[in-house]
Amino acid sequence: MRPNLKPFILIFLPFVTGVICLCFGRYLVPLDEVFKAVISYASSSDYNVYERVVMNIRFPRIVLAGIIGAALAIAGATFQSTLSNPLASPDVIGISSASAFGAVLGIFFGLGSFSVQFLALGMGILAIFIVFGLCKLSKSQSILTIVLAGIIIAGVFTALISLIKYVADPLTQLPDIVYWLMGGLTGANYNTIVTVAPFLIAGAAVIVLLRWRLNIISLSDEEIQAMGHSPRKLRWTFMIAATVLVAASVSVCGQIGWIGLVIPHIARLIAGSDNTKVIPISATIGATFLIVCDTICRSLIDAEIPLSIVTALIGAPIFALLFMRRSNEWS
Repeated sequence: MRPNLKPFILIFLPFVTGVICLCFGRYLVPLDEVFKAVISYASSSDYNVYERVVMNIRFPRIVLAGIIGAALAIAGATFQSTLSNPLASPDVIGISSASAFGAVLGIFFGLGSFSVQFLALGMGILAIFIVFGLCKLSKSQSILTIVLAGIIIAGVFTALISLIKYVADPLTQLPDIVYWLMGGLTGANYNTIVTVAPFLIAGAAVIVLLRWRLNIISLSDEEIQAMGHSPRKLRWTFMIAATVLVAASVSVCGQIGWIGLVIPHIARLIAGSDNTKVIPISATIGATFLIVCDTICRSLIDAEIPLSIVTALIGAPIFALLFMRRSNEWS
């Protein structure tokens, strides 16, 4: 009987990818020097050039790319299952737009990076409660009501972002706002990881520990109640956890599209529709995908490419292939 190596390959894929990507950038570092830098960094305070490049610049950036890629992929898989919509993505209920508005507001008022991140996170979480309030006012908790409320919220926050861009100083504030909205991990460091990691870990932990319940959300409300669960509580638990993941991610890297939409479908091609497998596989593939995309951004040309451009150029063709393969299922 042949052993199933697929789980081990998927587990180690982001780690192997991360180590390889430590070599690449505008300053190439040989693989053996990468291992030497990692080993000697913890035992020495006199760092050489390789150690500074690998451990102070690239390592925290790759770690941050990995955890954000995993978070966005998990959030996307959660929204698609919760809303029973294969085309759902983390911005479907206005979370990305709300978080982006919070960050843009912070940039407009000249706040520090921590305050910008805090505003982005707070606005993203606020968005989910506004959606919940709209659903409560309409006296409906159906999937269609949630999606429509999300479209309303996304439209409002997108308009507010445009308003701030309109009144921002075109020489100082506007370039910063536009570049931030295009997404990127420039300036990532260990402090950034420490700031955002608790929110990402908390949101991911809820989804991973309860991922088996995502399998029953696609059932009708009557069937879910017959199994002893509240459909309303289940949906909102998963949506709030996914919102924390998206809001925390957007707060540090701007708006990055396609990961939450494409990666869960790749995971389903590998594992089927069982969310107990789809969620962890989405995390590993999402982490690998964003690590590779970010390495391309900082390595391809001298000027760093905004991250959302690369994720779109790679994600869109992949999604087109998935669409041609699975269009009958989605329809």
